Amino acid sequence: MSFLSKLSRLIKRYRLAFEVVAGLILLFGVYALGLNIGNGNLNFGTGNGQNSGLPDQLNYSSVNQEYRALIDNYDGKLTTTQLLNGIKEGLANAVGDPYTEYFTAQQAKAFNNALNNSFSGIGAELSANAHQQIVVVSPLKDSPAANAGLQPNDIILDINGKSTSGMNLDQAVSDIRGKAGTSVNLTVDRGGRQLSFNIKRSNITVPSVNYKLLANNIGYISIYSFADDTASLINQAALYMHSHKVKGIILDLRNNPGGLVTAAVATASEWLKPGQEVMQERQGSVVTQTYDATGGDILHGIPTVVLVNGGSASASEITAGALHDNHDAYVIGTKTFGKGVVQQLISLSGGGELKVTVASWYRPDGENINHKGITPDEIVKEGTNGTDNQLIAAEQYLANK
Repeated sequence: MSFLSKLSRLIKRYRLAFEVVAGLILLFGVYALGLNIGNGNLNFGTGNGQNSGLPDQLNYSSVNQEYRALIDNYDGKLTTTQLLNGIKEGLANAVGDPYTEYFTAQQAKAFNNALNNSFSGIGAELSANAHQQIVVVSPLKDSPAANAGLQPNDIILDINGKSTSGMNLDQAVSDIRGKAGTSVNLTVDRGGRQLSFNIKRSNITVPSVNYKLLANNIGYISIYSFADDTASLINQAALYMHSHKVKGIILDLRNNPGGLVTAAVATASEWLKPGQEVMQERQGSVVTQTYDATGGDILHGIPTVVLVNGGSASASEITAGALHDNHDAYVIGTKTFGKGVVQQLISLSGGGELKVTVASWYRPDGENINHKGITPDEIVKEGTNGTDNQLIAAEQYLANK
């Protein structure tokens, strides 16, 4: 059996094996998240109606020619695993979507560790912009990246002296992450200025939700990411706020890169009545799934402000949009990141995974925020010298309710 025939059989065995998330997060030193839920096979010519015209199998003759030319002529050592990974990565890259990626077994393991909010790295959310540059969406609060001074919209020019030109997001993640205690050197472009950072990696495990009482009996809830523990922690926070009969609530989603769809739905459900729409998922113009509030609504009717900024992405935008469009919250801050597509994780034999964009999501008001973001009701820029203007504005808004 030829090399490519084996690959063809391998592709047909791809099976979905993981719950997926909303956002694009890789929390292992950098993180990027955004996925959906479902089961199915990955094959050619079935499933997505937009691709129904493609053949069931590709003609691999030219690829086989290239394979033979490589092994006959390349001056270096090659392995079957290396070449198979290259072909699978090439298939994912061919769609031209920065959120569709192939993970090797090692990369897949790191990705799934990241979804559990446990990782070793610098704690910065990355994405690829329209020019395929590696850009910082936001540093995780109190992470090595934040403490070193990385900021949203910093463009990473090189990693340990290696240029990121032509580098995909996954490779950047792999190069930045590493063993706790080691360091990584980054050069970034910030508004035309080049800055260098030497950042020591660390082991980071972050509870996704923190909450407390502020002055004037205003409740404060901060969600760092939408993870496995978010549903239970947001419920604890809601019960705490309810028991203290808070005057109002500030839900801080700033620099939250996203996470699990189910966690976003659970969060919105602490405010929304059962059955109220959280979001719709569509392929083209076809609605494939509607996510409704699942019950709880412990905080329904309590005046609420959602804080967002340019680092609020994906599941954060789902939550903010759902609460705003259902008239349960007032949004303060700056325009959000703008990630309105969802990915699905598909398990491949050998431990690899394909993360593939499967649909777009829409707010209850019918808007898709991809590349547009959510514009707050009240634009307030972040303060300087430690002054949190956005938090102050939220407290002032609630004081007048």
